[in-house]
Amino acid sequence: MYQSTMATINDNYLKLKAGYLFPEIARRVNTFVQANNHAKIIKLGIGDVTEPLPQACRTAMIKAVEEMGDRASFKGYGPEQGYTWLREKIAAQDFQARGCEVDVSEIFISDGSKCDTGNILDIFGDNNIIAVTDPVYPVYVDTNVMAGHTGLANDKSEFEGLVYLPITAQNNFTAEIPSQKVDLIYLCFPNNPTGAVATKEHLKAWVDYARAHGSIIFFDAAYEAYITDAELPHSIYEIEGATECAIEFRSFSKNAGFTGTRCAFTVVPKTLTAKAADGSDVELWKLWNRRQSTKFNGVSYIVQRGAEAVYSKEGQAQIQELISFYLENARIIREKLTVAGLAVYGGVNAPYVWVKTPNGLSSWDFFDKLLHTCSVVGTPGSGFGAAGEGYFRISAFNSRENVEEAMKRITQKQE
Repeated sequence: MYQSTMATINDNYLKLKAGYLFPEIARRVNTFVQANNHAKIIKLGIGDVTEPLPQACRTAMIKAVEEMGDRASFKGYGPEQGYTWLREKIAAQDFQARGCEVDVSEIFISDGSKCDTGNILDIFGDNNIIAVTDPVYPVYVDTNVMAGHTGLANDKSEFEGLVYLPITAQNNFTAEIPSQKVDLIYLCFPNNPTGAVATKEHLKAWVDYARAHGSIIFFDAAYEAYITDAELPHSIYEIEGATECAIEFRSFSKNAGFTGTRCAFTVVPKTLTAKAADGSDVELWKLWNRRQSTKFNGVSYIVQRGAEAVYSKEGQAQIQELISFYLENARIIREKLTVAGLAVYGGVNAPYVWVKTPNGLSSWDFFDKLLHTCSVVGTPGSGFGAAGEGYFRISAFNSRENVEEAMKRITQKQE
């Protein structure tokens, strides 16, 4: 006899917090605005850019749109891995110019590094030991929860099954090498949320560890364009041996303002392997290529032409202006808050300033204080992990006028 049943869900989603960090921020802000409808809110919370796309990118995209109106130059489906002319520019200018052995064929164009850092889990097994820093970009953790790689969260919001590597002022917000063996390691430099940077020596220690233990490093370099110190590496592939143990994620969002335009890329070296269930070595490039070919139809021709323009002489000058603009915002934030007596970190070689909350306030209490007394919104550090409690992230992505006004409000209240 036929028995009716209902469709079932992926129960792993039920392990996630009901209120993700940024929706909770929005809820509190909306409540405040409803009670104070004349307040001018300045939002320095999320890492969204505010300045227009570079002229070189806009010009290239307009030309590409015109090409789409002519049958002779119209483009339909593009290659899933991305157009060769864009990947050639990336390989030459982002990697080979810095001495990195990255081939055009190892670059995969995508619609966002956020997507790729989650999607990369598709090609890895469920029995890997996974290490994340604490605090951490929440996407790394949540996508592993969704994939069923963790147990439940404890009262500190730490998920069973993950190895947490605390990053604090005591270790300069750079995680120490774990004493135990881990298989997958998430590293982000310049770091989101702390603004910390990694030296070549620090990354070499991770590469040496990964090679010795057969581990894979997921290296998120979304903010590498903000590095101005010539001694700091922009890519993990500047470290000898990294092509044997690391996948790197890059984005056009924060250097060229593509947060709404959507274009990024991931590098999967062909020398990178991992173990199959039968113990054999499998090339990860082949798996990622198959995954992308099956689940992804590529980034639009128009957007890729805009991204290609980033590498033109005009494009390079224009994105440098953008980066310098946001770094100046970060300098203003860092210096004004320091004068106000707050302990601050980051904001140099990075667009984020990491603030120690004053007078023992919790991260959310400081959030509420800034909102209610200054009408300024930031991001509570505890939203990035247990070790973020007692800290607060302020983003340099905003107009100069808003940054200066926000700092004026905050410093006056701290006096």
